[in-house]
Amino acid sequence: MPGIVSGWDQAYQYASGSMTNKGLAWKDLFNKPIMYASQGFAVTPSLARWEAINTDTKDSVARNLQRFDEFKRVYLKSDGSPYQVGDLFKQPDLAKTLDIIATKGAKEFYQGSIAKAIVQDLQANGGVLTLNDFKQHTADWVDPLSVKYRQYTAYNLPPNTQGMASLEILNILNNFNVSAIPEGSADYYHLLVEATKEAFIDRDKYLTDPKFSPIPLKFLLSEQHGKDQAQRIDMSKAAGKNPPLEPKGDTVWLGVIDKDGNAVSLIQSIYHDFGSAVVAKGTGVLLQNRGSFFSLDPNHVNHLEPKKRTFHTLNAAMMLDQNNQPVLIYGTMGGEGQPQTQAAIATRVVDYGMSVQEAVAAPRWLYGRTWGAESNTLKLEGRITSDVAKTLKDRGQPVEILDDYTDTMGHAGAIAINRKTGVISAATDPRSDGLAAGY
Repeated sequence: MPGIVSGWDQAYQYASGSMTNKGLAWKDLFNKPIMYASQGFAVTPSLARWEAINTDTKDSVARNLQRFDEFKRVYLKSDGSPYQVGDLFKQPDLAKTLDIIATKGAKEFYQGSIAKAIVQDLQANGGVLTLNDFKQHTADWVDPLSVKYRQYTAYNLPPNTQGMASLEILNILNNFNVSAIPEGSADYYHLLVEATKEAFIDRDKYLTDPKFSPIPLKFLLSEQHGKDQAQRIDMSKAAGKNPPLEPKGDTVWLGVIDKDGNAVSLIQSIYHDFGSAVVAKGTGVLLQNRGSFFSLDPNHVNHLEPKKRTFHTLNAAMMLDQNNQPVLIYGTMGGEGQPQTQAAIATRVVDYGMSVQEAVAAPRWLYGRTWGAESNTLKLEGRITSDVAKTLKDRGQPVEILDDYTDTMGHAGAIAINRKTGVISAATDPRSDGLAAGY
């Protein structure tokens, strides 16, 4: 189910009822999105690149999105070619849909004209969602998970997200004096990769919809379990490979803090580069395909069942100080890379005292498989020195060297709040089209 609109609605209702500064009316929140959809926006390098990749029929990785007529009409030029950087890209149908949601509310997306249009188009393309599925959909309020990390408390989202894995990595690192390990050294990368492997063992074993299968979260995030995981890490030798996932996707993280200190860490995603590539006719709505994480193996923890939500990679993060005030808001897109990049940001800011921009821009790594690639390797950005890469390889890490700055590592961002000085610092990723802004 496309759940994002119901999530917007729930967040807005919460903010309207609890915040002293009520902000804009629901309808007014859509003014700029409608303007950009109707009047157009300049195509960014990332959008142009992925359109080109996914419409190149000679590219073995491409999914050839031109097989869907409405996708071609909306996202490609009239001759079927992809948009180029700087081209003006308009989405008039999406502008109309956003205007309906702004005027009639989120319910119209699930019970009104928009739902009917989406269902009609889906069923014409072999989809199975019905009007009743849309009507029954709800967004859930959940209690966040947390672990202590140094003098802070790190928060993340519970299953069916992989937030538990992100927190497990920090729980393991609690058992090491990370600040005594030179940042950017072979020991630094090795430790974080090995901690990731330990966390992913639990993630891949347990993570699914908790309504369908019990997940021992209290145990998995306990101090003792973190100690046991840490003791299994050999700093001179890499552990065996984890079974690879395929975390390709199109996801966005954003963080916001306002003048009153209200903070948000948010992730939205359509999964594959252009989701399902199904654009519901007349709506401009591009539908996601995160359901492809389901398994048809009846013995798999994420096997397909009615009303079940499969494991997914999205997890937005935040750290609070001892007074329960936000001090670090952070996150990234990038599938399996999300917990690893979160660990990079957390350690670099907390253990090494880096600014958030330094932490986000510093060389990164990715253990696992990404962007449809077959390799389950330890991918290192080219800025990591050859000596470090050789040491990691000698320890048994399956090293693969990528470009100096590559969006294979995801697009990260972060906001730091200095509670002593009141200074707020924001970071954007040089690997992305993102922006850090204040106003």
